[in-house]
Amino acid sequence: MKGLHLEESAGVAERYAVVYAPGKNRKRFPENCVYVKASEAEARREANPAQGRYAAVVIGPSRSSEGFRLFYLKAWLD
Repeated sequence: MKGLHLEESAGVAERYAVVYAPGKNRKRFPENCVYVKASEAEARREANPAQGRYAAVVIGPSRSSEGFRLFYLKAWLD
């Protein structure tokens, strides 16, 4: 993404999370779909693929040009 420098944004970090993502096709998610967890084990334990909730490593939050706070997928933990 041109002009977006995640490492330079305040508060942006790599985090473990449970992401609501029916289909797992997207690479970025609004903050209301991301549930940050304290550890990889916690994210894996709270994931529920049957309900579209997957454990992941995400980077964020970062503010989009539209003003939304977004998380970017680094990797699914499955």
